[in-house]
Amino acid sequence: MNRFFIVCAIAAQCWVGSAVAADALQTKQAANSVKVETLMKTAQSWDGVNYRAYPSGQPELSILKIIIPPKTTLPWHTHPMPNAAYVVRGHLTVETKSGQTLSLHQGETLPETVDTVHRGTSGPETVELIVFYAGVEGQPLNGPGH
Repeated sequence: MNRFFIVCAIAAQCWVGSAVAADALQTKQAANSVKVETLMKTAQSWDGVNYRAYPSGQPELSILKIIIPPKTTLPWHTHPMPNAAYVVRGHLTVETKSGQTLSLHQGETLPETVDTVHRGTSGPETVELIVFYAGVEGQPLNGPGH
């Protein structure tokens, strides 16, 4: 009887050991398949203006998914805080009221302007954007385009 328990104990240890080894192997394989790509890292908006310090107050991050129909021009507007957009699909032309323009396509990023009046115009297809805003509690994400 004791021999039976010893055999069972050895078998259990082998089974647990192989399960731990298999788990460690899966974790290592998953880590080897992770890929990181920096899409944007900048201290300036797309028009070359350096970002100033973030607003004071309780930080609040916002992420918006914005869908712009084909051949649509957004109203003139501003943003009071740093933000960045990622073009999921479509073609977008961004322009400042002073006449600077930038053309963006699927997979490209946009370091948005702060306090500069601008607008975007979609191309012949729908534009989908993901926009990340780094503001403070209670701060609006955009303002009027004077």
